[in-house]
Amino acid sequence: MMEEAREGSLSVSAQTIRVADAVRDGDALTFIVISQKLSGSGEYHVARTHEDFQWLQQCLFSQEVVPGILGVIFPPLPAKPQLNAPTKVLKQLGFLAMGEDWRMYCMALETYLHQVAAHTTLSKNKCLENFLTSSEPPGRQRVRKGIFNRLSQAMEGMRKEGHKDVDDFFQTERDNNLTLTGCSKSATERFIDVVLTEQKLAVACGHFSTALHLCVEQEEDSAVLAFSKICVKLSEVIDSIKRNFESVAENNLSTLGLGLDLESRCQEAEKEMLYRRTCKLVELETASRNAERAKPVKKAAMDELKVAAEKEFDHVSGVAKQEIARFHSTRVELLRQALILWCEKQLETARDTSFRYSQHLQAFKELGE
Repeated sequence: MMEEAREGSLSVSAQTIRVADAVRDGDALTFIVISQKLSGSGEYHVARTHEDFQWLQQCLFSQEVVPGILGVIFPPLPAKPQLNAPTKVLKQLGFLAMGEDWRMYCMALETYLHQVAAHTTLSKNKCLENFLTSSEPPGRQRVRKGIFNRLSQAMEGMRKEGHKDVDDFFQTERDNNLTLTGCSKSATERFIDVVLTEQKLAVACGHFSTALHLCVEQEEDSAVLAFSKICVKLSEVIDSIKRNFESVAENNLSTLGLGLDLESRCQEAEKEMLYRRTCKLVELETASRNAERAKPVKKAAMDELKVAAEKEFDHVSGVAKQEIARFHSTRVELLRQALILWCEKQLETARDTSFRYSQHLQAFKELGE
């Protein structure tokens, strides 16, 4: 089921989907989503709010007719962006709220759409086609509440995260996920601290570079002129250091920063899937106990409920195993790409900075002569 061909499921090329820009309108953001048509030439340009993305996610959650849908690891949608929000609120978005013009957030939404469009089951949902191609804002349509809403209500009353699994494969996966979720969150928070420190150093260098210009005097005294020239050159050096910190911080944001943020959200998405399966396991065990204890008059009905619960649990478990295999290969590859791009960007920045420092060194030598 999960390996069915996707040919014809979308009228756009999944690889061409882009979130090109974020347009600010007061305290709201509108995202421009562009995709290439498969038939003929031309592109779709649609404007989508975060509520539209939430509508799409809810549509994906509501596919009750798909057997084992609870075993799907749904691509994680970034939290809603908030403009003019306090620092504490922005900190929840982490890397996605940093940088200029919400470019990081656009990249995260673009990755989300790529993951949905590449999924063998989710890409067949008609809501995705509507989201990518319709000029009308789909988020204004009322979404029918599906099984995930009812499940979320049940989850509030039955926290079963520590329930022992009957399958060693899933128990090991749950244990590993718990560890990796903590590690990815910690790594993301530490890396945010690194970027914030680099940005603060850039600001400090900018102040220092400006302050050096205050030492420049226009007197004819040779000693004063020499000192002023040194201050000007030193200011240029500090300005180069400032630009280096800015470039390094920007590289960190757009490469490894986004990779760590996605890794953290993906671990949470797998955790949610594993918990949904655990809830189904609890339902099956409850149905089995009820069938064993049922009186003769209710025995047939209880057995029927047990068979139905067992069938649904098997569907969810089968889908979940396939999803876990795909999930690990995908997330490792994405993190690998982020690391490679991070190294390439920082090497490029280091070469440019080294070239500028060499020029400054030569200028100081000439100044001394």
